[in-house]
Amino acid sequence: MRFPTRTQVAIIGAGPAGLLLGQLLHKAGIDAVILEQRSADYVLGRIRAGVIEQTTAALLDQAGVGARMRAEGLVHHGFSLCVDGERQRIDLSRHTGGKIVTVYGQTEITRDLMQARAEAGLVTIYEADNVTPLDFDTAQPKVRFEANGTTHELACDIIAGCDGFHGICRASVPPSAITLYEKIYPFGWLGLLADVPPVDHELIYVRHPRGFALCSMRSKTRSRYYLQCDLNDSAANWSDDAFWAELRRRLDPVAAAALTTGPSLEKSIAPLRSFVAEPLRFGRLFLAGDAAHIVPPTGAKGLNLAASDVYYLLEALTEFFRIGQDAALVHYSPRALARIWKAERFSWWFTSLLHRFDGAESAFDERLRRAELAYLMQSEAAQAALAENYVGLAF
Repeated sequence: MRFPTRTQVAIIGAGPAGLLLGQLLHKAGIDAVILEQRSADYVLGRIRAGVIEQTTAALLDQAGVGARMRAEGLVHHGFSLCVDGERQRIDLSRHTGGKIVTVYGQTEITRDLMQARAEAGLVTIYEADNVTPLDFDTAQPKVRFEANGTTHELACDIIAGCDGFHGICRASVPPSAITLYEKIYPFGWLGLLADVPPVDHELIYVRHPRGFALCSMRSKTRSRYYLQCDLNDSAANWSDDAFWAELRRRLDPVAAAALTTGPSLEKSIAPLRSFVAEPLRFGRLFLAGDAAHIVPPTGAKGLNLAASDVYYLLEALTEFFRIGQDAALVHYSPRALARIWKAERFSWWFTSLLHRFDGAESAFDERLRRAELAYLMQSEAAQAALAENYVGLAF
């Protein structure tokens, strides 16, 4: 393969944020090359969530990749909260003027974006080693990388850092120029994926004395379940039978009786953290997606926040290439961060409300949590606030 030496936007990272940005730039007539450290198969093999806000779905439509999501995605008008065996449905549509969410796996979104990029003949360089953003504090940034045993340089106008929490882009910023905010939660999620029908047609979030649980799905025949677990636990300690038995203990009687079990396709433990980097712009280098922020998965905001970053960055880049002045790029960071922090607050609140904190908080904190849960289960106003945040705030 002959690698390009010049592009308008060099995108580092071929996850959903990088691929979506690349596709939208292509639609806007802006050239972009994507560099990815991993192979295409590895990128597609990552198991991620898939609760899609309407704003994210609209961006996928704008990128020309929304057809399969519209045909196969599961539209949800609400979800259930189960607190100590009592279930309350949160009517998203009624509380938000008809808004919905769509369940469509992040893996499928990635597949759709990769296919569209390939069909358009756009350049994505997989298995690019030692990718390094350079000179981004000047008007002539570039990216150096290795491929096929040779070192290459890609000159560009803009570098988009979409390479995840552990990526090189944020790490390339001088420590004095960036502030990192982080909260580590004292528990993890044990997740199991199985080809069994979901226990309910909508998601069920469970607060139980034994710990949090979530009943989710990827399709009408594939389910994804989670259990709160100790951070030091290992998925190897959990047989499928042990997982199903523990999940059944935490569900209400109706859901427990309806639960269909089967062999797991994948089982893993994920730690939970909240994280934000500020600012998101460093000269001609811009951070987006997990490179810029992490949220606990409770609020279903990770992929949707990445999409909102892409929305703001696309607007900034379109204006920049139209007028050719840096002033068009100035507002990206504050605009994106304003929405990021609201989603961080919601994800922290929802996580704190539904999980056990075993010794990490006082008895007073626990009684306050019980009071807030009781209020939420009974108050239309509280449920409306939850629904408004869950379906996603406006861009």
